[in-house]
Amino acid sequence: MIRFNNVSKVYPNGTRALNKVNIDIQKGEFVFIVGASGAGKSTFLKLIMKEEEPTSGSIIVNDTNITEMKRRKVPYLRRTMGIVFQDFRLIDKMTVFDNVAFAMRVIGARPKAVKKRVHYILGLVGLKDKAQSRPAELSGGEQQRVSLARALVNNPSLIIADEPTGNIDPEMSFEIIELLNEINKQGTTIIVVTHEHELVHKFKNRVIEIQGGEIMSDTGAPTEKADVKIEIAEEELAEIPEEIAEEIPDVSSEELNREALAAIEDEEAAEE
Repeated sequence: MIRFNNVSKVYPNGTRALNKVNIDIQKGEFVFIVGASGAGKSTFLKLIMKEEEPTSGSIIVNDTNITEMKRRKVPYLRRTMGIVFQDFRLIDKMTVFDNVAFAMRVIGARPKAVKKRVHYILGLVGLKDKAQSRPAELSGGEQQRVSLARALVNNPSLIIADEPTGNIDPEMSFEIIELLNEINKQGTTIIVVTHEHELVHKFKNRVIEIQGGEIMSDTGAPTEKADVKIEIAEEELAEIPEEIAEEIPDVSSEELNREALAAIEDEEAAEE
């Protein structure tokens, strides 16, 4: 699904963020990317999302060489991804339901499809009873669950979580990783960048360590998954209902935040 072939990245100021990196991540894997600050973890993610270009080497995502991808096709690449941020990036003036729903609304999904899918996803992350709450009324862990729900709502094949536990307490951190683990069991590829080694060791997932822009260690794909539990009803972990899946637009990307804010401003201007 993702392959880095001898990839190097040198920024204009001379900083070598990655040096001849070779990585192969298969569809359906759960991979932790660990390393100290400045090791090259964020650059690794930016290259996958094509926010940065490699200085040399090639990057394959979903059987496509994105190194050669034209700029106009980049949004289609990002529609296959769901992004979870450390700082949540929720819109304060919107409810939980609307924060999750906007990713479908801004690309023209029908109201009926939005309602079905969003309620389904909020149930999946354990926030169905918080649908009408505002972000300020939620704990840090709950806000991160909203961020995860938003990343999931368009059914991406890949979830990228950049330090998703950085702003929440240890107990909530474990719950977030448990939830990602359960999502991975449904076939979604998960990549989590983190510096929390203790958290990583609690799960039997693949761990890639980056130091100084190079791969220092790679445990490889595990033969068995960690036996972790999370309180989600089995029916909510089942395959997405067919009538809902058919309505899901093929889009998912971080720039939707900006589009959502613009959509809100347009609505407010129209009301005035």
